[in-house]
Amino acid sequence: MKKFWIAVVGLTLAFGTTLFAEDVVHAVSGIVKSVDKTSKTMVVKTKDGTEQTIKWTDKTTVEGAKGTATGVSDASKATYDGAKEGTAVTVKYTEKGGEKTAVAVKNASKATADATKKAADKTADAVK
Repeated sequence: MKKFWIAVVGLTLAFGTTLFAEDVVHAVSGIVKSVDKTSKTMVVKTKDGTEQTIKWTDKTTVEGAKGTATGVSDASKATYDGAKEGTAVTVKYTEKGGEKTAVAVKNASKATADATKKAADKTADAVK
């Protein structure tokens, strides 16, 4: 009887945690090939040439773009403003039923420029 209860508790823990697991977040980096404001989707082309179609929502956060630090209600416009064709981005997304939904969009071009500026400023300060 003791083994039975141990098995029940073990199975409950094993399967119970998967039922309450959060969505797995993936990331993709590349260049924005196209943006469709109407359907709130963007196509990101990666280094290996694959194209990922990702939609955004009002809950998608934006970093390194014109809309950085805007409220949730402004996220869709900020995402659109920050994901223009030709922009280097990193998109964190979840996937359900084959549909990818952006959790966060980071304008990599802006991040790279900021990192370069910080490094240059640090070097200039060290030379003084």
